[in-house]
Amino acid sequence: MEAAMSASSADHGACRQESDQIPVEELARRQGVRPVRSVEELARDGIFESDEELAEFLAEVRAMRHASLTA
Repeated sequence: MEAAMSASSADHGACRQESDQIPVEELARRQGVRPVRSVEELARDGIFESDEELAEFLAEVRAMRHASLTA
């Protein structure tokens, strides 16, 4: 377990030492990503395969919100 932790720490440290890191804004530009301007942009048909899947998702969102309110 200790070896895994040190390897993980080494990997993390190496990422920070790279001098050629690309700013997030540049990555977004290269990938054609743009800010969301309205909620309607996020609406898509067919995201959930069934009404049951949608209901499960909404129940999970409610549970997470409730958990954050009681924490």
